[in-house]
Amino acid sequence: MKQTLAVFGSAFNPPSLGHRSVLERLNQFDKVLLLPSYQHAWGKVMLDYEARCDLVRAFIGDIGQLNLELSTLEQQIAIDDNAVTTFAVLEALQLRHPDTNITFVIGPDNFLNFHRFYKADYILKRWQIMACPETLPVRSTMIREALVHNDDITQYTTPTVTTMLMNDERFQFTE
Repeated sequence: MKQTLAVFGSAFNPPSLGHRSVLERLNQFDKVLLLPSYQHAWGKVMLDYEARCDLVRAFIGDIGQLNLELSTLEQQIAIDDNAVTTFAVLEALQLRHPDTNITFVIGPDNFLNFHRFYKADYILKRWQIMACPETLPVRSTMIREALVHNDDITQYTTPTVTTMLMNDERFQFTE
């Protein structure tokens, strides 16, 4: 039987309990890759890539779900500071894992805009796409806004991520 791999791409700017609510429903996969965007395809301003990877590592540790793994594939295949397409990610993963069934997991907001993705029709023919809405409506935007206003964020993310966001100068958000 083929291994199953889910790819959950997000800005993770920062990781939230909304992200966690999606991940908790992906236990049927052998492995779930959390794939922070190296550069956002539609120009979204994000924290430094390495800082977001550190947050994702802490997030995975807090969740304790055994099939989760950070993937830095976007950084590995990026050319200069250009955004990496979903197609390029899936193609690279399939080459690295030729005997694996790959599913790309996206939120409903991205699923509604999936036609805008590079080679969307080809992706739909070659790989599985799973629209998986969060069951807890907590977004990264809520965390960023709370931090700007010095509000409590413990209800929005995991304990270690909260500590990092509150105490590390790399995680400064402005309005």
